[in-house]
Amino acid sequence: MATTYNNLFLDTRARLRKAGVEMAELEARELICYAVDKTREQLYRDMRLYASSAMERRVEELVQRRLAGEPVAYIVGEWEFYGLPLDISPDVLVPRSDTEVLAERAIQRAQGAGQSARVLDLCAGSGCVGLVVAKYVPTCRVVLGELSEGALRVCKQNVRRNGLNARVTCLSVDALETPSSALWDFDVIACNPPYIPTGDIPGLDASVRDYEPHMALDGGEDGLDFFRTIAAKWKSALRLGGALLFEVGMGQAPQVEEILALNGYENIQTSADARGIWRVVEGTANG
Repeated sequence: MATTYNNLFLDTRARLRKAGVEMAELEARELICYAVDKTREQLYRDMRLYASSAMERRVEELVQRRLAGEPVAYIVGEWEFYGLPLDISPDVLVPRSDTEVLAERAIQRAQGAGQSARVLDLCAGSGCVGLVVAKYVPTCRVVLGELSEGALRVCKQNVRRNGLNARVTCLSVDALETPSSALWDFDVIACNPPYIPTGDIPGLDASVRDYEPHMALDGGEDGLDFFRTIAAKWKSALRLGGALLFEVGMGQAPQVEEILALNGYENIQTSADARGIWRVVEGTANG
């Protein structure tokens, strides 16, 4: 029996909800739009129309992949972050709403730095944080620094996709090495580093453990390796009064505050995400 797009959507949403998918409505819509090659607007317009059996089969294939654990962003090849459409591949982490706090704080810091602020998104992944700063602070210049070649390709695609070529540069950068002399005088370094303790990775949700790049997850034995190294080695890349901003994992904020203090950062402050979890720790380099 023929199925309308609306029934297809409702059925998919119900199956995802039953499987415990948190954003079942959003994910159902993204999967169906991708399967039937329609924009959201076209899907809403055509909800009463009937889908072909080929389209139903295509939706079923994609839903099976999602139920097996594969993140929707990898299935459809894109995701939205802070209003920006982004290409996504298995070489990068899927941008999460938790990271919007880091983007917001980086925007505020870049605005506070005045005209021609220089911003580095270190461990950039898809480039989501740096690109959002570039979009919302039109006078700033942004560098996306990333070690993974696959992730750098995604960064470059996202710079082009969002028309930000004039102000955003992509560079191969190892966050655990001392920065080269070309990387200096930043007003803001925003960093969402790997921060999962190595021993915790096998216990992560399958959608993360089996699909997302471990290189972007593994923060060493206690999860703090990148915080320690970056706080120490990258201070030289900040101008006087420049700020280092870290996204941190649940429960890590006090230790990261201490790491910044030990490395001479001042005015250390911490911001919570929408769920009340302390998510961003930042400090200023004053000497």
